Amino acid sequence: MSKNNCRTLIGLVSLFLLASFTALAVPAASAADAPSASLEQRLAKLEAAAAAVPAVNSGDNAWMLVSTAMVLLMTAPGLILFYGGLVRSKNVLGTMMHSLILMSVVSVLWVIYGYSMSFGEGNAFCGNPLQYFMLKGVGDAPNADYAATIPQQTFMLFQLMFAIITPALISGAFAERMKFSAFLTFTVLWVTIVYFPLCHMVWGKGGYFNWALGGHVPVLDFAGGTVVHISSGVSALVCALVMGKRLGYPREPMVPHNVVLSLIGTGLLWFGWFGFNGGSAVAAGGLASNAFAATHFAAAAGGLGWLLTEWSLKRRPSVLGAASGMVAGLATITPASGFVSVPSAMVIGLAAGFGCYMAVSKLKAKFHYDDSLDAFGVHGVGSTIGMALTGVFASTVVNPAISTTFKVGGNTVSLAGGTGQLMNQLTAVAFTWVLAGVATFLILKLVDAVIGLRVTEEDELRGLDVSQHGEEAYND
Repeated sequence: MSKNNCRTLIGLVSLFLLASFTALAVPAASAADAPSASLEQRLAKLEAAAAAVPAVNSGDNAWMLVSTAMVLLMTAPGLILFYGGLVRSKNVLGTMMHSLILMSVVSVLWVIYGYSMSFGEGNAFCGNPLQYFMLKGVGDAPNADYAATIPQQTFMLFQLMFAIITPALISGAFAERMKFSAFLTFTVLWVTIVYFPLCHMVWGKGGYFNWALGGHVPVLDFAGGTVVHISSGVSALVCALVMGKRLGYPREPMVPHNVVLSLIGTGLLWFGWFGFNGGSAVAAGGLASNAFAATHFAAAAGGLGWLLTEWSLKRRPSVLGAASGMVAGLATITPASGFVSVPSAMVIGLAAGFGCYMAVSKLKAKFHYDDSLDAFGVHGVGSTIGMALTGVFASTVVNPAISTTFKVGGNTVSLAGGTGQLMNQLTAVAFTWVLAGVATFLILKLVDAVIGLRVTEEDELRGLDVSQHGEEAYND
């Protein structure tokens, strides 16, 4: 007999003894009363009651809590250091503040209505913002729709960390020139109009693109290709176009002030991404291991892909290029990590290294936009590639559920890689591009009309550290 069966039996016996003791303490029923239930009926009721209580698996919960902390680490200090090292020294604190403050702003919004809009029951496009208002009803009991073996509170915390880092990624596009007040206003509107609804559409019960919970178009996005990276990357491009170039760009060199900081940030991002993708399995099982492995080898291949492409075109491989390729590999494997094998993940990583390098070095130069820290070139382009290749390489061996879950007219439809699934993936990509692009444009125009987006020329020349925050990163 297994340990689980032993525990179940012991629990049932204990409940039965307790019920028997209670029954003995109650005065005997009168002859007119109905006859007492038989022993078999009592046991059946106790078994039904035990089965009705969702069981929290301590191993799964421990893994998810660790993963939650790892994803938060991606924002601070991971992204803070990665982005902070890439800007000029007069804008270090302002750039770091963009990521730091979101841990406060988005967390508060998440408690009030963000979690409800993302994972509450609603329609195909948005959850009911009042269902979990102020986290009402979100406690120790699991929500079987999303994660049957961990407390819903753990699941809520894990998903919050995704909501925090997504708008932080966008900030790389307008680094060194946006007002801090405008940034805060833009972020509140953006997560409300873009992130929360898109999260519900892809991962929420009944969401339009949810392949596992009653969606209309079955889209495979394991950890945020559309929700996190394409939405932030496309929004970053729109921000760069609407706000215009930094003063002096591209005539004046605007080199990173401290590549060492960016390299430390790269290592922390890689580490945290294991929780980002591995934790998206919401259990400490084989699927988490596969996502973990796919993440690692795609990042490795991404670094090599970028490095070799840069080496062949510029005759010199840069350290920052290798780091950028690693991050590109991580962003690109994100939607595929729970659906593809390790060899497929390496192919995806190589494609990321090459494709993102071409976007950053060639596409940006051709169209003359100033995406300061290449948020679009790495995250937008990378995850667009990743979403498409998920539709090519998705394997029922890696994730058997994709062959048995989605049904059309009562008939099961396999979502394994092929033409049909590729079209599903591209549909979601196109929708995300349009939603993020149009919404971001309108939000920027509104914020510009009410507050103004850019700092003055004088403030930009002084640097955002002093002009926006009254501080300097380095005091000799």
